[in-house]
Amino acid sequence: MRRRGLFARLSALPLILLLGLSAPHALAAPSHAIAMHGAPKYGPEFTHFDYVNPEAPKGGTLKLAWVGSYDSLNPFIIKGRPAIGLGLVYDTLMVASSDEPFSHYGLVAESVETPNDRSWAIFRLNPKARFHDGHPITAEDVLFSFDILRTEGAPLYRFYYADVSEAVALDDHTVKFTFSTNRNRELPLVLGQLPVLPKHAWEDRTFSDTTLEPPVGSGPYRVAAFEPGRYIRYERVKDYWGADLPVMVGMYNFDAIQYDYYRDFTVAVEALKAGEYDFRSENIAKNWATAYEGENKNKGLLIQHAFKHSRVAPTQGYVMNMRRPPFNDPAVREALAYAFDFAWANQNLFYDAYARTRSNFDNSELAATGVPEGDELALLEPYRDQLPPRLFTEEYNPPSVPAPGEIRQNLRTALTILNKAGWEMKDGVMTQTERGDTLRFQILLDNPSLERVTLPYVQNLKRLGADVDVRVVDTAQYTNRINSFDFDMIAEIWAQSDSPGNEQREFWSRDTANVEGSRNLTGVSSPVVDALIDDIVRADSREDLVTAVHALDRVLQWTFYLVPMYHSEADRFVYWNRFGMPEITPDSGASVMTWWIDPEKDAALRAAGVLTDR
Repeated sequence: MRRRGLFARLSALPLILLLGLSAPHALAAPSHAIAMHGAPKYGPEFTHFDYVNPEAPKGGTLKLAWVGSYDSLNPFIIKGRPAIGLGLVYDTLMVASSDEPFSHYGLVAESVETPNDRSWAIFRLNPKARFHDGHPITAEDVLFSFDILRTEGAPLYRFYYADVSEAVALDDHTVKFTFSTNRNRELPLVLGQLPVLPKHAWEDRTFSDTTLEPPVGSGPYRVAAFEPGRYIRYERVKDYWGADLPVMVGMYNFDAIQYDYYRDFTVAVEALKAGEYDFRSENIAKNWATAYEGENKNKGLLIQHAFKHSRVAPTQGYVMNMRRPPFNDPAVREALAYAFDFAWANQNLFYDAYARTRSNFDNSELAATGVPEGDELALLEPYRDQLPPRLFTEEYNPPSVPAPGEIRQNLRTALTILNKAGWEMKDGVMTQTERGDTLRFQILLDNPSLERVTLPYVQNLKRLGADVDVRVVDTAQYTNRINSFDFDMIAEIWAQSDSPGNEQREFWSRDTANVEGSRNLTGVSSPVVDALIDDIVRADSREDLVTAVHALDRVLQWTFYLVPMYHSEADRFVYWNRFGMPEITPDSGASVMTWWIDPEKDAALRAAGVLTDR
């Protein structure tokens, strides 16, 4: 998970890895919460979020599944493959609500203070906060966490915290962060997502090494049992210090959460149908349409439900590595998009389940449409000579076809683009006559289900003279190759936020383009992009933010860094009918972490002989 709200604590990565972070509301005194723009929705006397059931019963085991394997219980470094779900173990200074564009409420930090110019932030820790081993959480632990993540953690921490010039303890329970600029308006929220690690548990260990020693955290669950490659089980911390905090009421209602690992997606689907685990988020359209039919579904024992959401759609497509030929040629990047027949794939492979991706921020007001006007045009005007002229006169849209399968005109357009850029067919392969580059590359995948989407695309590419092969590798090899940018083309996805901010540097900035392990997978390296990201980070209002995001989106669209694929406007869940759920689903989507075991439904399933012992 990769997005805010749905599986915030189910991920193997800390929350800061998964969220698009955003700017805080300027505060003049300590507050229980901080919002991007305006005031937080929930006042200081709130008792719980609206999208939870404060009376939800606790108990039972939630069994989930994951495909792949793991070899580490350290989720904060790029080395190794961390187990899924480790976010359950760690508390952060603050937590985000799921029914606001972006607001944070106190967890380890009971209050936050930042001046009107946002040049610093002070976090006051809850004196009740404890690690699982009973040690109190102090300012020293916060400073240790900040320093170790910035110096030895995954690269993104270094970029997220780059504008912090000083971090000091004012007393045992108060930390002040001073910033090198007052123009990075989201920094208090970025720091609010800081996972707090126990200094005493790491002092005699090397942080940058993988480990299978169960971690000491402060969150609602701890690692109870595990076997790499088979399962990991988390159990509720019985004396969890934060159980009664408003941000935790109605959340994490299961006594245990266990992930069983499967090597193959097909096997994982069959295991769900056999009752081996409880819940699956189904991302394969064919499975959603056909895999779950049968008696259990007909009887209402196995439920399929698409939960509508209003969050920003993720950016998804075939990503081209611009660090190497032939993708360092923008004509190639533009032309290859004409070979992808989304309409055919949606009709024949996806049961018309998807919408075409055209923006980096689809399904939201952040998506750039039309041509730049007004404030956005004023923002882009200084860079006119560095941008394609079409950006100012044409609306970007991915290539479309008259009807599914009618790709000929698109291929002719692609050939025209290539020929104008000096590409010609030689010995059956499209070749750049001046440089000698050939249109030869590999599409690297880690999910076999993507082959059925990719192979028809490859057939169209070959009609353009492209020499393309597809290779599917295991998760470990794929991760290593992605981290080192050892690929030509991949099918990838970036989770986006309702309030974009510093994470955009991790995705697109020149500083991250050659940093192994960064999310700048395509190698975007543009002073214009960097300047627009700065405008996003410095935005004083929601209106300014939307304008700057439109400008960035438009520049990325006309960079042709990916072949846009598709997205869903609902979360497709399949689950055994043993759960109770809150009445309200927040805009960011439903979360199984707000569900609970309904005793009557659970008893009915057991009477039907469906579920294995929990």
